[in-house]
Amino acid sequence: MRQRYIALMERTLEAYSFEHIERYFNEVKTLGLKEHGFPRLTSDIGILIAKGRKKELLPIFIEMMDFCCENIPKVKAANDFSVKEIIFCIMELEGKNIVSEDKIRYWKDCLRTIVPETCYTQYAKTPHDKIFNWALFTAVSEYMRTYIGLCDSSEFIDIQIPTQLHWLDENSMYRDDEENPPMVYDLVPRGLFAVLLHFGYNGKYRKELDECLRKAGLLTLKMQSVTGEVPFGGRSSQFPHNEAHLAIVLEYEANRYANEGNLALAGRFKEAANRALDNVEFWLSKNPIRHIKNRFPTETKYGCENYAYFDKYMITTASFLYVAQLICNENIAETQTDLCAPYTAKTSDAFHKIFLNAGGYFLEFETFANMHYDASGLGRVHKIGAPSTVCISAPCTKSPSYEIDVKDACDLSLAPGRLSNGKFIFATTPSSIYELKGLSENAEKGSAEAKFAVTLEDGETVCAEYTVSEKGVEISVSGKGEIAHLLPAFYFDGEEYSDIKADKNCLEIAYGGAKCRYFVSGEIVCTDKFACSRHGHYKVFYAKACENLSIRIEII
Repeated sequence: MRQRYIALMERTLEAYSFEHIERYFNEVKTLGLKEHGFPRLTSDIGILIAKGRKKELLPIFIEMMDFCCENIPKVKAANDFSVKEIIFCIMELEGKNIVSEDKIRYWKDCLRTIVPETCYTQYAKTPHDKIFNWALFTAVSEYMRTYIGLCDSSEFIDIQIPTQLHWLDENSMYRDDEENPPMVYDLVPRGLFAVLLHFGYNGKYRKELDECLRKAGLLTLKMQSVTGEVPFGGRSSQFPHNEAHLAIVLEYEANRYANEGNLALAGRFKEAANRALDNVEFWLSKNPIRHIKNRFPTETKYGCENYAYFDKYMITTASFLYVAQLICNENIAETQTDLCAPYTAKTSDAFHKIFLNAGGYFLEFETFANMHYDASGLGRVHKIGAPSTVCISAPCTKSPSYEIDVKDACDLSLAPGRLSNGKFIFATTPSSIYELKGLSENAEKGSAEAKFAVTLEDGETVCAEYTVSEKGVEISVSGKGEIAHLLPAFYFDGEEYSDIKADKNCLEIAYGGAKCRYFVSGEIVCTDKFACSRHGHYKVFYAKACENLSIRIEII
């Protein structure tokens, strides 16, 4: 499995031609070191060379490494992220007779001159400071400098860590935003905790870090979809590096349970890590490689925040794969997880997510969306073996903080609604309140169910029940007057169009070799509206009926 990680690292690097690397290097030499994309690229080239790959890049790599090691101590350029990456590279090259001992010593001597207060962008001055994950990146970088003998930053590190524990919720998930914590940035700090513990951190907060990883790890298993993916939600979502980082946490937990003798649970985490890699590999197998999960030309930046550009986020996938490879124990055998077995899961109210799994389907609900990234409602319906987007993989918002190319796009999820003052309104925004009335699984029937009372923005309430089993997703909506439910129809991924067919009672979307079908008891209405997620464009449909409406979704 370690070779699989390294092979995927190499595949990630293939997104950068030699001309691209030269151009990027020239830009950095001209404009200066500004962020961590370039050091990560440098480090990952060096790591692959140390693994016997990409040897043709050795001359330019040495120049790039010289530049990074000479400049990182002198300028603040997101070094919080970069120093540990460069040290990983040095560790891989030492003793390989690929780079001279004098050169290795020179790089170390450069990094030895780092003064944390002038090198890093964010760090805590006291254990009580409220500061987010950059301080943790800083702590890990300093720990790795300490680990290879360049300094002793133990006191500095133990100031940073308690500032991070402040952000853990009751499930030990990390709240990177006090109001709308993004799901990816729950994983990132936990992955950094894993790095510290893997390399032997034994400071005053070791027990707290270990307990955090144990508690959140079990919930992480249930939040991963049947297609191997992390939950949608918030910034930096829907990039292949998401699942690469998930693999770090899963590998660490696999080791934990193997060491405790619980080989069955260790094997479940190992299987989940492989499933995450399957998803990464799916996206890296595309040609040309994209750094986000769509097929729009890279230069359009479709689906990307302004900071999520190719040169930063493409190589990030390789960096996270490398760390997962470090932690990976190849002696742990996978446990064949029954992905069809019914279960439910719920985050804390801070993350406002609910998950259902049964019959090979996986559902994710968002009950209080950050409208810069998502919409409230059922925002994910995945099926084993089917493309994630054939139904819906992440909700759409009309005012995203990422790039889209459709004017007058609208909010979209699988959300209930009703006719109010002559127009249909739907529960896609935080002005609608989702009150969970029931959450259950039935092993005998092989099903899982969630029931909601949804108060719409006009003050009226509709009841919405969602049951998932091998039959698909069954939705029942009831309320006063004319009620409705949104039906997303995936239309365009940036390269390929779906085939959409609709009549009064059935809507079918054919895409990627699979079909998503909606069967409704009422009437299907085709609107002239479009919606956009990070994955691409959707056509907006809804089903309507008087007082009671039933919908069944099947993916084949």
